Amino acid sequence: MEITQNKQISSVMQTALENIKDMIDVNTVIGEAVIAGNGNTVIPVSKVSFGFVAGGGEYGKAPDPTQPFAGGTGAGVSLQPVGFLVLGPDGVHMLPAQNLLPWEHTIAMLPRLIGDMKAIFSSENEGTPEEKQ
Repeated sequence: MEITQNKQISSVMQTALENIKDMIDVNTVIGEAVIAGNGNTVIPVSKVSFGFVAGGGEYGKAPDPTQPFAGGTGAGVSLQPVGFLVLGPDGVHMLPAQNLLPWEHTIAMLPRLIGDMKAIFSSENEGTPEEKQ
C-alpha cells in the first residue's frame, strides 16, 4: 500500500511543480531589454523567491486500499525588483530600484572605483623611461 501512497504523493508534487514552472521563467528575473531615447539599453532585473510544500496520507489506522488518500500542496512566490542594468557608451551601470544604505551604495560603487583606479595607474605607468626621470 505504501507504493500506492508514494505514487499519489508523487503525482500531487509533479502537478504542483509543473504549475510553478509555468509561472516563473527567465524573463521574470531578467526582463526584456528596452532601448531608451538616448541610445542606452535598459534591462530590468528582479529577485524571485519561492517556497513549496507537499504532503499526503491515508485515512484509517492501517494501510487499507478502501481508505481514501488525502494530499495537498502549497506554494508561495515573491517577486522583488532589484534594479536596472543600463548599457551605454560609457559602460554598464546598475541602477538600484530601492534606496541603498550607505554601505550598500559603497559596495555597488566598488567595481567602478576599481576600474577608475586601474585606468589612473596604467596611465601613470605609460610613457618613456626618460619621461619618468
